[in-house]
Amino acid sequence: MSDDIRDTAPKGAIGRFLALPADSVPKTMFVAVTLCLLASMIVSSAAVALRPLQQINALKDKQINILQVAGVYDANVPVEDAFAAFEPHVLELETGSFTDAFDPTTFDDRAAAEDPATSVELDTDPAGIGRQAKFVTVYLLRDSAGEIDKVILPIHGYGLWSTLYGFIALEENGNDIYGLQFYEHAETPGLGAEVDNPRWKAQWNGKRLTDDTGTLQISVSKTVTSAGGDYHIDALSGATLTTVGVDNLVKFWMGETGYERFLANLKEGNV
Repeated sequence: MSDDIRDTAPKGAIGRFLALPADSVPKTMFVAVTLCLLASMIVSSAAVALRPLQQINALKDKQINILQVAGVYDANVPVEDAFAAFEPHVLELETGSFTDAFDPTTFDDRAAAEDPATSVELDTDPAGIGRQAKFVTVYLLRDSAGEIDKVILPIHGYGLWSTLYGFIALEENGNDIYGLQFYEHAETPGLGAEVDNPRWKAQWNGKRLTDDTGTLQISVSKTVTSAGGDYHIDALSGATLTTVGVDNLVKFWMGETGYERFLANLKEGNV
């Protein structure tokens, strides 16, 4: 076949594409799509490769928050060593007793809340969580004599923009609050995010959950309720909905739908 015949022969799809000018629309789109695919593959690969490290960091951050809310965090002490003093237990909310059905070191509270087998859908949902796990992981801190010193309870509920996840630390009597701390949320910086402000968090220390009759009185509000200052936490300035969310979630978890039975067992010495 002569050179003239080869030059005029029909080209395949690839040949026709390669013959296009470099700045043609098809080639421009091809380069853009190819780069996007390569970038997404790199990002996905990095995310998969870093996931174990992210999980380790998330666990460490959670442990630091537990140490902080219990008032025993020391930056000079390795987190793993300090956290070893805490006893994790899986609590069955309905009975207020610990269960051996799950390993407390690996039990995933959030996964349990999403699994119909280990959670219930709420008809009344002041905390805005949708489903509530039947089991949660709680932490006990004992003193040198082996007696319970602090009880750390996980809490969560919806604020303005996000679900706030945190812990409340109670004294051994199950009624006096030692501290409250959130470790994850997406509330507005300078407003709802003031839940992280040390001055606001310091208010919780020494407050009480229930009065002498056992009635839940703790309140996060602008004004002191008739129960008195022992049960009052100041509202967050300029963050009404976040304040309402925190008030609701604390009352939800400290009430009959949450830890009420467990706290009763604790007060009676049955923990």
